[in-house]
Amino acid sequence: MTTGKGRLRLPTLAMLAAAAGLAATGAFAQDQRTSVKIGYAVSMTGPNAGGAGMTTIPNYKLWLSDVAANGGLELPDGSKLPVEVIEYDDRSSAEEVVRAVERLAGQDKVDFILPPWGTGFNLAAAPLFDRYGYPQLAVSSVTDKAPEFVKRWSKSFWFLGGGRDYAGALAKLVADQVEQGAVNSKVAMISVADGFGIDLVTAARPAFKDAGLEVAYDRTYPVGTQDFTALLNEAAASGADTFVAFSYPPDTFAMTQQAQIASFNPKILYLGVGAGFPTFGRNLGDKAEGVMTLGGIDITNERNMAYRERHKELNGEYPDLWGSVITYASLQMLQEAIKRVGLDRDAVARELSTGTFDTVLGETRLEDNQLRQLWLVGQWQNGHLVGVEPADRPGASKPVLPKKPWN
Repeated sequence: MTTGKGRLRLPTLAMLAAAAGLAATGAFAQDQRTSVKIGYAVSMTGPNAGGAGMTTIPNYKLWLSDVAANGGLELPDGSKLPVEVIEYDDRSSAEEVVRAVERLAGQDKVDFILPPWGTGFNLAAAPLFDRYGYPQLAVSSVTDKAPEFVKRWSKSFWFLGGGRDYAGALAKLVADQVEQGAVNSKVAMISVADGFGIDLVTAARPAFKDAGLEVAYDRTYPVGTQDFTALLNEAAASGADTFVAFSYPPDTFAMTQQAQIASFNPKILYLGVGAGFPTFGRNLGDKAEGVMTLGGIDITNERNMAYRERHKELNGEYPDLWGSVITYASLQMLQEAIKRVGLDRDAVARELSTGTFDTVLGETRLEDNQLRQLWLVGQWQNGHLVGVEPADRPGASKPVLPKKPWN
């Protein structure tokens, strides 16, 4: 895989031989193609590189490796074409994402564009995907406006749900614990001033109120904040048993470390993006026990667990425990749609919207261009981030609360 701007062709010798044979018999699809061009722009550098480097880029690499091992992307006539990759580093800049997508569509003329990482970046790029007619598999994007966006951009697909989904599930869990006498009804909440944090906190305020909870502390912090000491101290002084941070990876890791130093021990500790990274659990060890976040997995899902092992074998690290498997599943859906209907982007978008696909998640189908079967709250238990909400979903684990103190 190249870094920064560049092209990468992924055929093996066997693929080349197969391609040559197909060309000789006229089996290639339209225009005597020799490859399928797929491009993307993601944050390889800058503050978003941690999230993109965990959830997005490794799964692009794994999928492209699997496609190459399969002899290329299969077309409806059974022929296969190798993939040519064109990638750009958006440098964690929304403006650069827009420029890169325009280059991919207007200059590089790729067949398909894979999405960037992050809610804000997917929203920034969405009008361009639509203008140029590309399906947008917006996986790493949490937004309550997905139904509205689907109407505006008919080829957009939203895989991680919205703030109301996650906030509602969290509010239900906390209210259940209040009813059981495990915690009081006060919640302290902080959120990053970016698309993700804004969407989640906007949904959380009414969700907590409707659940009979009191938001005793509510603060927003700017992107790039590194010192959370004052916010944590103020949250502790609020008397809330529940602390919620709608945070991005650098923030999540920093505030976790600072919470330990300050002996900040809420009975429910819920953190944002990054708490589902394998490094979070590995670095904290037993101290991760009881921490909650978005996502989680069903450890009894054998296909998911097999995917995790293949991911580690290729990338040297296990995938995160929220968006990674969904990212890979979305690419499987794209691959199968191409196999069914070919490289016409309109036809691929229709198939993604209406088809049913066999993925590492199991049988997968979108509803109004949205994935609705999601783990909304996960908790670290015995070294695994397991899904605990929806509690009635098959494979759900029971929450273990209150969280034990750091010490």
